[in-house]
Amino acid sequence: MALPSVDTRGRLRVVVLAASSGGVRALGAVVGGLPADFPVPVLVVQHRGPGIPDMLGDILRARGRLPVHTATAGPLRPGVTVLPARITADVDRDGGLALRPASTLGGADHLFTSAATAYGAGVLAVVLTGRLIDGAEGVRAVRRAGGRVLVQHPDDAEAPGMPSAALATGCVEHALPLPLIAPAMVAYAMAPGGADLLAVPVPPWASLGPPRPLPARAQAAGVA
Repeated sequence: MALPSVDTRGRLRVVVLAASSGGVRALGAVVGGLPADFPVPVLVVQHRGPGIPDMLGDILRARGRLPVHTATAGPLRPGVTVLPARITADVDRDGGLALRPASTLGGADHLFTSAATAYGAGVLAVVLTGRLIDGAEGVRAVRRAGGRVLVQHPDDAEAPGMPSAALATGCVEHALPLPLIAPAMVAYAMAPGGADLLAVPVPPWASLGPPRPLPARAQAAGVA
């Protein structure tokens, strides 16, 4: 099913979930909290190593009511689409995915940025538990394009690095405990006017420009 092109009115066209350490439990809770009629395609990127059986799709399928697919090149399908390990994607305005290798620091930044370019205000980016800073650059791109950003509250995250880095940009609308992430997604996607009621302005100190380079020692450490 091809998705509509950029929607300047802000109706959601895609939700992108990003996670790293602790992400299996967090993603299971979020996907498990979505209703069977959730109308917006969900893209999932989680940092995990290749070369071992990848059970993330099976786990999300068992815990949720939405169909769960492994990402392939081609149209983005309804339900939940899980990117393979060490893979990110380009998203086009017609709803197509083109898979590409992720950097050693993960693929959330690229996926968020590509979705923002394709769908503008129709993107909801959600940053869950994880180490280091993947996703921070991407949430800037989403907010520049008029999209929305939620994060798992760092105090509630198994690994607070990714949500903390996103919060530090000033581009996050809400930092929520894990049990409230799915209800917030439902409100944004399904409640009439919900996105506008929940919207929080970007503060004047927010860093919407390119992020500072990651220190060399952090780059060498990679993402876990």
